[in-house]
Parts: sequence; structure tokens; C-alpha cells
Amino acid sequence: MLSTCAAHPQGPDAIIRPEAVDLLASRLRTPLQIEWHLTQALEAAYQTGESPIGPELVETLLYRHLDDLESTLTRQGYGLKDLVQNFDAKPAEIKALFANQLDPIRANDLRDRMRLAGLPI
Repeated sequence: MLSTCAAHPQGPDAIIRPEAVDLLASRLRTPLQIEWHLTQALEAAYQTGESPIGPELVETLLYRHLDDLESTLTRQGYGLKDLVQNFDAKPAEIKALFANQLDPIRANDLRDRMRLAGLPI
């Protein structure tokens, strides 16, 4: 994506600083996430006139809960309905688990069952 956008003679470093690229690479996991966040950074930099894009701008665009349990399971294709059906839980229990508000004993039970089923938690 950067090579497509980089018609600048100095290359991608004139568009985005290496520290910002490193931040994207360290915080994001999938190519789709990287592409989406890079596009958002390019648009934000264009609107604000920032050149090259720095890590401060990228940090403002990153979703704060990117590595939470709910986000991780959703990326793997496990929605609320799937979790309720497969782990004999109520929707309210799963939501409470995601918010760290579930009874610790029940939370441990659900996490253990998810691990045994091979979920990436």
C-alpha cells in the first residue's frame, strides 16, 4: 500500500516515519487491520497536514481494546451467539466475562472450557 501511495522521490519515509510503521506492526495482527489503520492514518494526516506521519498520530487512531478477550474472539470468528451455544452460558454471562464483571469462579470455569476447546484466549 505504501509503495502504491509513494510517488515521492524519497520513498515511504517521506510519508510515514519508521517509528509509526513499527507501532502499527507491533500493535496489529492481521493484514486487514494494518491496511485499515494505515488508511485512517493517511486520511488523518492529509486532513491535518501532518507530513510525515508520526507515531503520535497513529497512536490516536489505534483502538484501545484491540487485544481484549472480546476483540480476540471476534477476530477468530466467535460471536456472542456462538459462545452462548457452545459453552452453555447466557448472553449476560458472556458480556459480563468480556467486561471482567463475572463471578470469578464462573469466569474461570468459562475460560477453562474455552481453552480446552482450543479458543485463542
